[in-house]
Amino acid sequence: MHRSLGILSAGLAIAFGITTVPAVAQHVIINREERPDPWIEGDCKIVPKAECAGADLRFVDLANADLSGADLRGAKLSRASLRHANLTGARLDGADLEGSDLSMAFLNGADLHGSSLRGSNLAFARAGKANFDDADLTAANLEKALLKGATFRRAKLVNTDLLEAKLYETNLEGATMQHVRLRFAVFQDAWMKNCTGCPVTWQSGDTVWQTEQRERARNGLTNIQD
Repeated sequence: MHRSLGILSAGLAIAFGITTVPAVAQHVIINREERPDPWIEGDCKIVPKAECAGADLRFVDLANADLSGADLRGAKLSRASLRHANLTGARLDGADLEGSDLSMAFLNGADLHGSSLRGSNLAFARAGKANFDDADLTAANLEKALLKGATFRRAKLVNTDLLEAKLYETNLEGATMQHVRLRFAVFQDAWMKNCTGCPVTWQSGDTVWQTEQRERARNGLTNIQD
């Protein structure tokens, strides 16, 4: 019976011009980017907790670099590639990141206050509890960025792309939003006091602080929310 089925299958394959290819092991290609050891760019050694305040890293390829906890205050990083770089807890306050590629970068807890991010690409970046206070995000791309708990006080968001960005519990007090792409962006429990152009009616239900305020009033406690 099995022999007959085999002969029949072979005959059909010949009749319809079907050829069989023997099974072979799949080869997975892994792109490993070679970096010098030690990795030094200008006066900056590319390592976790690097001391590179004011460093000139313009146009430098820092993709996949581990700069977690690094001191990059006032660094010149315009047009630099920081794609998928680890900048967790890094200090980038006052840095020039104009036109830089921060897509898929890890920026959780990073300090970027007062930085220039004009035209930068932060698509898919993870920047929970990052500090963007007083930052210029004009024409920046934050598509699908994860920004829970981040602060954007007095930040400038003009022509900024926030498509599907997650801004849970963000602080947008005093920020400016103009011509921002907001489609599918999430502003759950965002604080928008004195924000120009913010989607203040985005949330229909009570915010988390409104719920807490009610609970405090019920328990006879003083409201501390401004």
